[in-house]
Amino acid sequence: MPLSRTASQPTSPATPRAAGAGDVMGEGTTTCPPSKGTTTCPPSKGTTTCPPSKGTTTCPPSKGTTTCPYCGVGCGVDITFSDGKPSAVAGTRSHPANGGRLCVKGSALHETLGHEGRLLYPQVDGQRVDWDSALDTLAERLAATQREHGRQSVAAYLSGQLLTEDYYVANKLFKGFLGTPHVDTNSRLCMASAVSAYKRAFGADAVPCCYADLECAELVVLVGANPAWNHPVLYQRLKAAKQRNPLLRVVVIDPRVTDSCEIADLYLGIAPGSDARLFTGLLAWMAASGRLDRPYLERHTQGVEQTLSAAREDDVSLAAIAADCDIDLERLETFYYWFASQLHVVTLYSQGINQSSSGSDKCQAIINCHLAGGKLGLPGAGPFSITGQPNAMGGREVGGLANQLAAHMDYDSPGAIERVTRFWGTPGLTPSLPEGPGLKAVALFEAIERGEIQALWIMATNPVVSLPQADHIKRVLAACPLVIVSDCLANAEILEVADIVLPATGWSEKDGTVTNSERCISRQRGLLPPPGEARHDWWALSQVAARLGYAEAFAYRHPAQIFAEHARLSGFENGDSPAGAEEADSPWRVFDISGLADLDREGYDALAPIQWPVNASAPAGTPRLFVDGRFATPDGRARLLPVRPRAPAQALAARYPLRLNTGRIRDQWHTMTRTARAPRLMNHRAEPFVEIHPRDAAYAGIQDQQLVELAAAGGCYRARARLAKAQRRGELFAPMHWNAAFSGRAKVNALIQAHVDPLSGQPESKHGAVALRPLPLAWEATLLVADDLAMSIDPRPGCDYWARIPLANALRWQLGGAPESAGRDWLAWLAAELPVAVSQWSCDAAQGRLRASGIEAGRLRWWLLVGPPASLPALHWLEQRFARGLEGDDRRRVLAGCDSGAEDDGAIVCSCHQVGQRRIVAAIRAGDSSVEALGARLACGTQCGSCQPELKALIEEESAHVDA
Repeated sequence: MPLSRTASQPTSPATPRAAGAGDVMGEGTTTCPPSKGTTTCPPSKGTTTCPPSKGTTTCPPSKGTTTCPYCGVGCGVDITFSDGKPSAVAGTRSHPANGGRLCVKGSALHETLGHEGRLLYPQVDGQRVDWDSALDTLAERLAATQREHGRQSVAAYLSGQLLTEDYYVANKLFKGFLGTPHVDTNSRLCMASAVSAYKRAFGADAVPCCYADLECAELVVLVGANPAWNHPVLYQRLKAAKQRNPLLRVVVIDPRVTDSCEIADLYLGIAPGSDARLFTGLLAWMAASGRLDRPYLERHTQGVEQTLSAAREDDVSLAAIAADCDIDLERLETFYYWFASQLHVVTLYSQGINQSSSGSDKCQAIINCHLAGGKLGLPGAGPFSITGQPNAMGGREVGGLANQLAAHMDYDSPGAIERVTRFWGTPGLTPSLPEGPGLKAVALFEAIERGEIQALWIMATNPVVSLPQADHIKRVLAACPLVIVSDCLANAEILEVADIVLPATGWSEKDGTVTNSERCISRQRGLLPPPGEARHDWWALSQVAARLGYAEAFAYRHPAQIFAEHARLSGFENGDSPAGAEEADSPWRVFDISGLADLDREGYDALAPIQWPVNASAPAGTPRLFVDGRFATPDGRARLLPVRPRAPAQALAARYPLRLNTGRIRDQWHTMTRTARAPRLMNHRAEPFVEIHPRDAAYAGIQDQQLVELAAAGGCYRARARLAKAQRRGELFAPMHWNAAFSGRAKVNALIQAHVDPLSGQPESKHGAVALRPLPLAWEATLLVADDLAMSIDPRPGCDYWARIPLANALRWQLGGAPESAGRDWLAWLAAELPVAVSQWSCDAAQGRLRASGIEAGRLRWWLLVGPPASLPALHWLEQRFARGLEGDDRRRVLAGCDSGAEDDGAIVCSCHQVGQRRIVAAIRAGDSSVEALGARLACGTQCGSCQPELKALIEEESAHVDA
């Protein structure tokens, strides 16, 4: 039976509770780094203290519960420890976001830990120093910069991977006491357009939906989102809901045929950038078909007639809309009918909508359709923006965006600046907040280039990889007088341009809270002591504040104190929800967690997941918002706003004729500094790649797996071609993860121009304009090197292409040389570059193939194959020889790269169980014609489920071969 507007509301998520036996309390885990030898806490100077601790450093407990640090789903994670080290992870069954599920990245979290590659000590101007020296220098240089160039000459660039407590302290220091508004976050790159649209429509940055809505909807529309790869746990929830309810329909709207299409009842492969046209057309069609909810519009909204008038400015015939969106007319009409005829509709959207020069309008067009049909405030209904980062929502709550103050207040909100000033003030200290918004991310870095900003503190993000014109951004930062970087990994490319480097704690050591895409606040618990001299970000910020004279306002000893202050501010002078009247006695802010402000340390440590708002009216949290049709606007009504579709700002041209779409892939996260530490996550897509339609590839003279180059005005990108019929003609897809630590010339954002949405400031990362050509090479090579030799070998000089691929027992290099290097003497090169001599080699001149290896004391130390990638054997058997030594005929087999009797598994499809494509195809041909049958035989698809769409595609492909 369909749910109705009078359906009872589901019970709220768990309320704060006492810690159970499986919980890990903050006490005893947030401590100074363990002493080893003479390592101690930094010496005290002034107000410097060790990070808060209670008792002494102890070994980790046998089990712990925390939150996953990857996407915006916000899964709960249980960690098991063996001998004081994390040995396994599992999903927390009681967590409302995942109910025990984890994706492949989450299930490999324990494999990403360890001190190797961590940033362990502070540095100033390239020299290691103690914490006091680093903090003294940092404070002195910030103060000097402001004295010489003004208060707004300093800025901060933050990250959705910070905890809310870190974010809060950073925002308070820079906006409240340094007096600069220039504080922005990398979340600007992924969800700022959604924020802008929510605020315009609802009066607040308030996501109205919850995950349970996906499970009680009649129709779920996925637009500009590929949750099968980017939010796998949420996708699995939707998939399970569809299996339980055959009446639930799923529509996927995307230029690419993605793995999310596995469960689609309807797929619309629209032209890139045509999303707004699709949804303004839907609004006009709903009006023409008598499908508007007129009573809801009259009672709870304003602006419908102006919005409809704008939608009708274009030809609203289905034929015209289908032509503009480049989709089949019948499919378009089916989508419009399904959306208009169902009340319980969820539209789930992400970067494919947001990352546009008209992203705010695209989000608004979606919201307009939901408001027009009354499809909001109900179970299974609403426009649902899902974030890409674990704490993008938390950053929005505390004012991490340049156009926000803390606690969802804005610079232009009446009395907001004065209100925050009073709240942050102390008897001896008055903050000095800026009078207006700061510069958003792209504009911020443009101001650095102009010299208007002289100092920048970057925390937990890598703008030289993630921002548009990434190579140019690196040059800009190299010329900035003062760049401060807080990071936890030593190979982050941003460190190359840093003047002051602060070692930060990582996911397993941090202690605080995060907020996921459905407004659910969860505890992230520090379960391991920080390595070396790593410190919490909030602590470092507070210490700098103390040195600048603001100690009284930053006297935090534990993140619980910061959270309590943040919660108090959310309720400070926060009026009640307007009761439908034109005026309200005091401002109403939807974000309000004042009900948690009185949590003591024990209550904070035991805090269970809970959705905001949490206050006297909603003491147990609120799963969905605007149930009563009242919004946070001055008159309590939602706004429909006119949208006029615009083409992408990056226009195609004769020189750059192909449309480039950038995005994420299944097994990697952001710039790979964390996920690349788990070798099995490198197997699904080991190298940077470009997906190309086979006809486009043939026209360019490109074959599958050939190395190619993309060129644009801002730079070039070198990667391996993957031919994919899922791509539309004239369009390419390339991932955004690779950077200079893992490949040369593989920063895809170097190709993206810095066009931004005028309202949100979000860059247009989905609509690049590029040229494609084969990369001219004389040779390709694969080199495997034992881990203990890896640091002493650098094969990159003389290579036009290289990719560095961590394996479980070795380091793999994929190399390619330009035509001028065709005469390279490989044996001479091996003798000169590798510390272990050539033990055996073979050369097949006719095939252009050379094989060689170095063996020492019965162990394989390196292995080389020069030849086309098609000749590369499966490396699993060979890689194991680096760990276990050589026996019997192994020396002879090493040259072949595998045991003569070993099966070549092919490209990895299932990362959880390391099952390759060739073994899966063999099982299908042997009769395993379902995902379940393959799982029973090979275990693939039985853990996180992320590979199931690919398994299904292989089954269909093999069936087509049989039918043919």
